[in-house]
Amino acid sequence: MLLLLLLSAIVFGTGLGSVNIAPGEVLGALWRGLASQFTGAELISNDVIVWQIRLPRVVMGVLVGASLSVCGGAFQGVFRNPLADPYLLGVASGSALGATLAIVLDWPRALIPVSALVLALLSVAVTLSLAREGRRFPPTRLILAGVVVGSVLSAATTALILRGEDRARQVLAYTLGDLGFSGWRDVLTVLPYAALGCGVLLLLARALDTLQLGDLTARSLGVPVERLRLIVVIAASVATAGAVAYVGIIGFIGLIVPHMVRLAFGASHRILLPLSALLGGALLVYADLLARTSPLSQVGIVTTLLGGPFFLWLLRREKEI
Repeated sequence: MLLLLLLSAIVFGTGLGSVNIAPGEVLGALWRGLASQFTGAELISNDVIVWQIRLPRVVMGVLVGASLSVCGGAFQGVFRNPLADPYLLGVASGSALGATLAIVLDWPRALIPVSALVLALLSVAVTLSLAREGRRFPPTRLILAGVVVGSVLSAATTALILRGEDRARQVLAYTLGDLGFSGWRDVLTVLPYAALGCGVLLLLARALDTLQLGDLTARSLGVPVERLRLIVVIAASVATAGAVAYVGIIGFIGLIVPHMVRLAFGASHRILLPLSALLGGALLVYADLLARTSPLSQVGIVTTLLGGPFFLWLLRREKEI
């Protein structure tokens, strides 16, 4: 069912817009575009709109939505905290600082995601170094270190924005998330980060299930708890950093999607993580479709407006249970 939802999101996401294209014609354009990669044939008419303009944006939405959802589910499992999300360790704040720095200094647009990616990964490295306790990375110390690092980086970002007020709108657009500038080159750049990070997390799904029994029980069953926690943090941070560096900070997808899957299909990470990837990719594509066909314009606004009330309902539901 979720696979069909994702496929429908791809079809509608590439078909709807200022020029509406029927689903059958979209499928034909996708086939002709794929064939042209091997035959060298030129694309014409709506094929160009589907293959060169809308499809990269949709594929980027699938990659980012899947990455954030898988990373959110993994973080909620490794920290045993339902409020954990992919930005827990300062990735978002580091990415925002890197992008703001590049924008304020008037660097070429191609360097903005590079700067965001570097600062995002550095912020995670700082968080890990602050949270380290010998060879251990206690969850509480990781969360607290992430909060502190995120707060400091957010303050630095604000200071830069105040120094470059004329570029504040561009910075704000980045912090609200936007898939509009995504091209095939951006997709191919993000793909290795998403594949590596999410691939590692999917391979560790069974170990994450064992970790839910508690650290002592997991150790008695042969799970290297500290090593597992470190690998999950690094893998999730790599995938998240790659995603937010190119599309900006998109809220709530990584927080609510794992909860939705958990409610419908159970808490086993062997099921939770792959289904979160499907649902997260589909939801972000639909949210972006709503953003570009309505006055809301930014996909981050849509995900926050939809995700906030849903999460409040979820909290109320758990309270009643």
